[in-house]
Formats: sequence, C-alpha cells, structure tokens
Amino acid sequence: MNDDNILKVGSNEMELVDFRILKETNGKIYEGIYGVNVAKVREIIKLPNLTELPGAPDYIDGIFDLRGIVIPVVNLAKWMNIKPPEKSELQLRVIITEFNNILIGFAVHEARRIRRISWSDIESASFASSDQGAFDKTKITGVTKIENDEVLLVLDLESIVEELGFYQPSTDFTEDAIEKFKGTALILDDSATARRIVKEAMQKMGFSVVEAKDGVDGLEKLNELINIFGESLTQELRIIISDVEMPQMDGFHFASHVKKDDRTKNIPLVFNSSISDHFSDIRGADAGADAYLTKFDASTFYTEVAKAIHSHADKTMASIA
Repeated sequence: MNDDNILKVGSNEMELVDFRILKETNGKIYEGIYGVNVAKVREIIKLPNLTELPGAPDYIDGIFDLRGIVIPVVNLAKWMNIKPPEKSELQLRVIITEFNNILIGFAVHEARRIRRISWSDIESASFASSDQGAFDKTKITGVTKIENDEVLLVLDLESIVEELGFYQPSTDFTEDAIEKFKGTALILDDSATARRIVKEAMQKMGFSVVEAKDGVDGLEKLNELINIFGESLTQELRIIISDVEMPQMDGFHFASHVKKDDRTKNIPLVFNSSISDHFSDIRGADAGADAYLTKFDASTFYTEVAKAIHSHADKTMASIA
C-alpha cells in the first residue's frame, strides 16, 4: 500500500463511510448525507434474510447470523422517523459496526464511498437541518461540508445503541477496592455523558477533574494548568484521559502535541474510546499512550489508570536514582 494512503497517527484525519438515507416529502425525494467512522465499520453487505424479533420496536428489522455471530439490524430511516420513497426500489445495505466490543447492523438506503476528512473541518453539531428528519439532534456528533456545498452529518451511532439498550456501560465497582490518589486529572470527550462517567470514576480515585470537550479545548485547558502549576505540573497533573473521536482535533492528534512538549510528555495518557477495532490500540501506542481502553468497564478502567500512574512514577524515580 502506498504510504500516502495510510491514515497516520497524529494526522488529525479520519475516514468516513458516506451513506445516504432517502425521504419523500410532498412528492419530492430528498437525500440525507451521513457518515460513520471507518474504524467502527467491520463490513458493508446487502440486506440479508432477517429473522423477526417478536415484541421488538418497529425500527429493529430483525436479526441474522454473520459467521456464527447473531447481529441485530437497526433500520436507520425508521429510527429517524424518515419516510422513504414509496415507488423507489431501494437496495438496502447493512453497515456492520463494532464499538464497545458489540456488533450491530444499520440498514441504510445506499453506501456511497469512503471519505478522508480532517477533524478540523468537522464542526460541533450545534444545529441540525430539519430536512434530515425528526430525530434527536444530540445523535449528531459533527457536521462538515462536502462538494456542491452539501452538508454531511456524522451520526453518533454509539449513543443510538445505548438508547436501544444493546450496550450499557459497566460503572458498578466496590469503592473500597479503588486505589486513591491526589492531584488533578484532565479528561477529554465530546460526549457530556461520557465525560460525566469518567469524571465520577476519577473523583472516586481522589482526583480533582478538569474537563475538555475536544482536543483543541484540551490543549487550552492544558496550557491553563501549565500556567497554574508551573514546574510542578507533572506532580500536580497526574494523568490525562482522552477520547479518540472528537471534532476540531481528535485524541491521537492531541496526544502528539502532548508527547512533543517537554513540559507534558511525561504525564501519563490513557485513551478511553468506543472504537474497538484491532488497530486502534496499536495507533494509541504509536501516539504515546500508556493504555487504550474500550468504553466503559469500571474494573479495567481503574486498574489501567492506576497502572499508568505507577509506571510513570517508577520511571521518574529510576531517572532520579
């Protein structure tokens, strides 16, 4: 493969599967343009024969067997309350996604292409066009312009899966078993819900928490902490917990800034992401992270955070000795 085609760690780029949802309004057909991170896509297939699930919501088309794994299929148009064209013979495609170690299929009207887009070109979804359907706007993580001034919406399929009950984060843990620390933790995540879960976990470990909504905000918060703590930064800021998928600047690009700066390069950094493919943990290590965690298992989270902090403390003592 040509090196130019490889998505490099720290490049602040992502690859999206561009897919379409059609709807009919007053006899006219409109095309909604959406995207999902390639890192969350296992494969794209034609709609297979499905087995219905009795009692399931109407937007669950059914289940099918994919090489020994039972996959539920969510009809995105139905979930988004979009009425597809009646006279059009749609050849549905199913995007098989994997995040949080769960496989889910999403039925769409067309899977068009793969796009490489810079995170800096993806704006936070502070709005959503009413033309895209009557669905919760918080399920849009970002928007970006493509050719012909059209707008592509990046869907938060993870939150859809949580809402449907397929995935629930494991947050229960005996607090007496949690190791206690002092100092500050910086956490980055564009999801307010994810930030809340991580914040509560870090506070249980004894940390004061500073929050950031993306990599750009994270660097701003980091500079504020540098100004506050000065030369004592590495003693006071004990760890950074970062999501990977974030508008403006992703976690890998953020980490590259942290690890290139002599003032911050020795601060432990742990990725906490819903992306559970076989390459992201390698990319995380290449970015300089101490661990790559899949959201959210409390026991693993506490263990890996403590391990990262102790590892850096041991290295610091060894260098002094």
